[in-house]
Amino acid sequence: MASILDAVIGKLVEELMSSVVEMKDRALKFKPTLERLETTLKSLAPLIKEIDEYNKKLDRSPKETDRLINQMKEGKKLVLKCSDKEQMKWWNCCYKKAEYQEKLEALDDEIKRFFELDLRAQDVRNGLETLVEIKEFRAEFRSGGLRNERIELRGVCLPPQPPGFTVGLDGPLNELKMRLLKDEVSVSVVTVTGSGGSGKSTLAKRFCWDEQVKGKFKENIFFITFAKTPKLNAIVRKIYQHTGYEVPEFQSDEDTFNQLEYLMKQIVKKSPILLVLDDVWLESVSLVDNFVFEIPNYKIMVTSRFAIARFGHPFVLKPLSEAHAINLFKHSASLTKTSSDVPDDVVKKIVRCCSGSPLALRVSGRSLSNEHQIVWLNRAKELSAGSSILDSSKDVLSCLQKSLDVLDSKSMECFRDLGLFPEDQRIPAAALIDMWAELRDDDEATAMERIYKLVNLNLADIIVTRKVASGAIDYNYHYVTQYGLLRDLAIRDTDQEADDKRNRLIIDTSANHLPSWWTSENEYRIAARILSISTDETFTTKWCNLQPTKVEALVINLREKKCTLPMFMKEMKILKVLIITNYDFYPAELDNFELLDHLTSLKRIRFEKISVPFLGKTIVHLNNLKNFSFFMCNVNKAFENCTIQDSEILPSLMEMNFDYCSDMVQLPNVISNIVSLKKLSITNCHNLCALHEGIGNLVNLESLRLSSCSDLSELPNSITNLHKLKFLDISGCISLSQLPENMCELEKLEKLNMRGCSSISELPSSIMELKGLKHVICDEEAAEKWEPFRSILGDLRIEVVQEDFNLNFLYN
Repeated sequence: MASILDAVIGKLVEELMSSVVEMKDRALKFKPTLERLETTLKSLAPLIKEIDEYNKKLDRSPKETDRLINQMKEGKKLVLKCSDKEQMKWWNCCYKKAEYQEKLEALDDEIKRFFELDLRAQDVRNGLETLVEIKEFRAEFRSGGLRNERIELRGVCLPPQPPGFTVGLDGPLNELKMRLLKDEVSVSVVTVTGSGGSGKSTLAKRFCWDEQVKGKFKENIFFITFAKTPKLNAIVRKIYQHTGYEVPEFQSDEDTFNQLEYLMKQIVKKSPILLVLDDVWLESVSLVDNFVFEIPNYKIMVTSRFAIARFGHPFVLKPLSEAHAINLFKHSASLTKTSSDVPDDVVKKIVRCCSGSPLALRVSGRSLSNEHQIVWLNRAKELSAGSSILDSSKDVLSCLQKSLDVLDSKSMECFRDLGLFPEDQRIPAAALIDMWAELRDDDEATAMERIYKLVNLNLADIIVTRKVASGAIDYNYHYVTQYGLLRDLAIRDTDQEADDKRNRLIIDTSANHLPSWWTSENEYRIAARILSISTDETFTTKWCNLQPTKVEALVINLREKKCTLPMFMKEMKILKVLIITNYDFYPAELDNFELLDHLTSLKRIRFEKISVPFLGKTIVHLNNLKNFSFFMCNVNKAFENCTIQDSEILPSLMEMNFDYCSDMVQLPNVISNIVSLKKLSITNCHNLCALHEGIGNLVNLESLRLSSCSDLSELPNSITNLHKLKFLDISGCISLSQLPENMCELEKLEKLNMRGCSSISELPSSIMELKGLKHVICDEEAAEKWEPFRSILGDLRIEVVQEDFNLNFLYN
């Protein structure tokens, strides 16, 4: 009802304004007053429209706008009376003019009053409501209510936002609404098909975000990307997580099917269900059957580049018309009528060669954005000499290859490296930084510059999942993504190199698909510096007899609970970078882990979702290791009962990272012996409750990050022995009640981040002796405690930031 009445206000404003504009020249006696009223309405109309939209979302009571609605209705009647000849005849003209004049002025004053007084009062009320909600949210957070995994993981199947500019999809959108918005007893499956890059996924996203669709399905809209190798268990787990239900232990595929059917029957009671299965490949079509249930008001949309007839006549997404193609291309190329010096015939030539493919149009347009006219002319000439890029997938890739022409040799290598990681997965920027640091001598800033260059050329995208304070640099929350077609382009470009000159080798054994040269008997020598291996639980063959003697970076992508590392890793005598990532739901166990004992040249190791076995013997051999990172790993066994006391353990290690390692309760004792450490990061380890006193032995430590370790209750006094420490981050440590009394001994400390440390009631007086402290990051409450020290510490900058409850890190 509130939404309906809010829409009424907007309509009444339009009607009243139309009446004023129409009548002001006819009712000359009231023209000045009507013009003033017109000015008032024109200035307020955009604001009223915005208020309408916000009130719909907030579900505000219609009573707040009842008086304004009545005034608008009476105002329209009054304006019409002013131009009524019968009302304004000479014998009562003077009387009526005075009366109407007074009412018009009162109407203008009442409209202004509503926005100056009534609306201001509502703003104050809304602000207070927001503060109350924040207070309740903080209370729940501090009490541990938000640490429940089911709550944190909700929403993982939300549909992505469609692009801000689309063309040619209104007709298909209406057609899909006719098919999927019907109230039917049986399940309805609609397949959207078209060539690669034709806009199938974009159409699906637009459909999910359509107001009419959201109104029908409400929170029961699930968006799942299938890609080439989907796993039923992983998808069903995501659906459970999205709804907030506890994920059960699935005993078999049949049990998974039955559990999903039961879940769907429960949630359909609240509202109808829309399940979007995006990018389904032919080999995965049979898996779609596991999602089809005879449940009323349950709809499924399948998008695929292949026509799937088993679900009825598919909806075919046709190429764009020439008019739509030109509009999309011009928008992507930033062409405007006023500033463009590119001839229309050149634009049309390039557009025709794109054959109506939205992806080809968008990528081609962006590659020419802000380029000189001669570049446009040459591109049109080249494309006009070829055939349609949609004749085959090879032609599409050949056309997209032009987007790489602007890359220098190093950027081209970086683009190719994105193909080392699985399709439709976010690539941690930290993993790329590790690899490029050792293979190309890029520092962190240079590596990120290369990533952003690819992003600016629309050859990749970047996602930042957590905000950091101004001036802070933390790339652990940066992820690179790449469209599937562009990833294919990167791999295809790599495969064109001769075997003896190939810089990287990409092996994908998923579904037990093996290269033709694969054999466990005969040796197969490779010249590649980078080796990428992707495998899953279907891989049952023995590892081949590979001779990777020149490999310097090894990327292993897993989708299984247990993996046996290949014996040929022994031959990697010059391996510098090892990245093992598990994309399955649970951490993977690794067999043959002792092979790392032979990799004495290793400088960087990154594990993600791995159950790390005991490292006691292995770490003795890793004398060259500089960086060791664990993300979402089980690490307890890795350092459990490790009795090594040698101060020369890992003598080259400078940086160690633990992120979302939920089984870490205490900092392992052995880490206190790694005196070479300069950076130690332990973040989002919510069960960490204590740091070992031995942390004070890390005398070379310059950066200590303990962000979001919510159970950490105190910092050991020995932390004040870190005389070289420049940066201390305890943000989000909500159980931390105090800082060490002798904080003044951290004489090199320059920056302190204590945002969200709500339990720290007072600061130690010794802080006034931290003469080198230049920057403190905190919330408003803590900022008040720091104010007395500002004058004492001279150049101290206190940065007040809001608490960040972003949960976008949960991307798997």
